[in-house]
Amino acid sequence: MEDFFLRALAGGIGAAIAAGPVGCFVVWRRMAYFGTALAHAVLLGIALGFLLEVEPILAVFAMCLMLAGCLLLLERQRLVSLDALLGVLAHAVFAAGLVVIAFMERLRVDLIGYLFGDILSVGAVDLWLIFATAAGATAALAWQWRNLLSVTVNRDLAAVEGVPVERVRLLLLFLLAAVIAVGMKIVGMLLVVALVIIPAAAARRMSATPEQMAVASTVIGVLAVVAGLFGSLEWDVPAGPAIVLVASAMFAASLLIPVRGQGGRDE
Repeated sequence: MEDFFLRALAGGIGAAIAAGPVGCFVVWRRMAYFGTALAHAVLLGIALGFLLEVEPILAVFAMCLMLAGCLLLLERQRLVSLDALLGVLAHAVFAAGLVVIAFMERLRVDLIGYLFGDILSVGAVDLWLIFATAAGATAALAWQWRNLLSVTVNRDLAAVEGVPVERVRLLLLFLLAAVIAVGMKIVGMLLVVALVIIPAAAARRMSATPEQMAVASTVIGVLAVVAGLFGSLEWDVPAGPAIVLVASAMFAASLLIPVRGQGGRDE
């Protein structure tokens, strides 16, 4: 196989490893719209990356983390409802990205590649960042796993037990932002939330414990990446959408499996 395909395969697997366990908490806590709002920040991060002449994926990483922090701060103010706040910020940062790109007349940006992913262009810097994010996310989740579960099950009870609820929520938001930042290279900003949510949703019905669900979500994500990439190579279709379609097919198949244990219950 060509080197670019092997890099794409490695990058996709790394993104799936990072997204799997984080996606479980997104599903349990019903944070899909949080992920969508963060994904809309990708375009602004790309535009600022070109404007400031820094690596676009690093600029996206920084922008997603900044937006995650802003979301948490604004949510505390309770000036508007959370869904309205997410809707305003998501579309504001997306529009800002388009405007910044429009002002850079000499720049020709392949918006399709950023919107739907360009996994075959994954380079050495991308691989380092993807696997560093996967390692960091895995370490952070292992470190705060019990606290994250406590806050997910019952936030008030977790606070009574001494769990630093706000710091745990901030950690989860930052992990989600990091996963979206690296995942956009794989499936694009419009589909990156699917890479986080769909494997976790599919794993939910076949898992008896949260730990099993996290592992199953990662495995499903990796299988979707591998099958989607080889399918795109075989039938000459876009790789990012192919990966999401494979994951969606696996989710549809999971609906035939009876719900098991706490991994499959609504929290």
